[in-house]
Amino acid sequence: MTKILVAEDDNTLRTMISLILEMRGYEVFSYPNGRLALNAFPTIAPDLVVSDIGMPVLDGFGLLAGVRNYSTGSVVPFLFLSAHSEQEDVNSARRLGADDFLFKPFAPDDLVDAVMTRIERRRMAEIFDTHQAHLQTITLLANVIEARDQYTRGHVERVRELALGLGRALLWSSSALSVLEYGALLHDIGKIVVPESVLNKPSQLTREEQKIIQKHTLAGAHIIDGVSHLREARPYILYHHEKWNGMGYPEGLKGVSIPPEGRLLAIVDVFDALTSDRPYHRSIAKQEALLFLKRESGKHFDPEMVELFCKLAEEERQLKPE
Repeated sequence: MTKILVAEDDNTLRTMISLILEMRGYEVFSYPNGRLALNAFPTIAPDLVVSDIGMPVLDGFGLLAGVRNYSTGSVVPFLFLSAHSEQEDVNSARRLGADDFLFKPFAPDDLVDAVMTRIERRRMAEIFDTHQAHLQTITLLANVIEARDQYTRGHVERVRELALGLGRALLWSSSALSVLEYGALLHDIGKIVVPESVLNKPSQLTREEQKIIQKHTLAGAHIIDGVSHLREARPYILYHHEKWNGMGYPEGLKGVSIPPEGRLLAIVDVFDALTSDRPYHRSIAKQEALLFLKRESGKHFDPEMVELFCKLAEEERQLKPE
């Protein structure tokens, strides 16, 4: 439950604020002055502070400064309630790190709107920060895995960019795109189980070596199964070698029974492989690679996704000149 710390010396107003916010499902802790509120701050660890400015013992400015002195208080939104509308009060509060002002008298809906806005902004900032932290770790891990294969340097980053472009064109949600980034970067993580002699073999692989390579999808899916924030990326890792006609691996899925994550990544993975030097082939021109995708539409690849990918490449000029 979202926790809100309230500091207000007017007993009637403090009670009214608490009731309004509690009716909206917030957990409210209210105090008649800044000192009591500041003392309670570390224990409560609120998601938002709502404070009057003019209070006995410790005013709102003192409370704000005290909150910001805590390591955990630097990112907690702070909403001032004040009857003082002088610009100097506003400026002083902003210099100390206040996030917003709500001037008395205010309607209940004004209070709720201000509170919801501040909490939502904090939630979005936390999501962004968490995503960026995960992304940095995942990129580091992907680069370590990729470094074992001398022929695929830069592959995961290119696949990531191509996959995001196609995901956006498909109008996938922002949360789906976040998972897509993880999946694109980690799609070959299972190659950690493949010997470097097989990964870097300059000649054609034997049947047994091909079976070893094919194990990387199952191995990769197994690796991330125990990591909760990566579990949603599993379809990218497990199914990016499935084929529309059912001739792929590891499960031989066919058509729309292949999860869309696997269908999308299959296209961009093959496209980048075709346009990069590999031990078993030299790179081909990007336009030739697009022609290959079109020929394999309905056989290897999802026809609708291939059509959209090629359209993006041709009409939006996402590809650099040869």
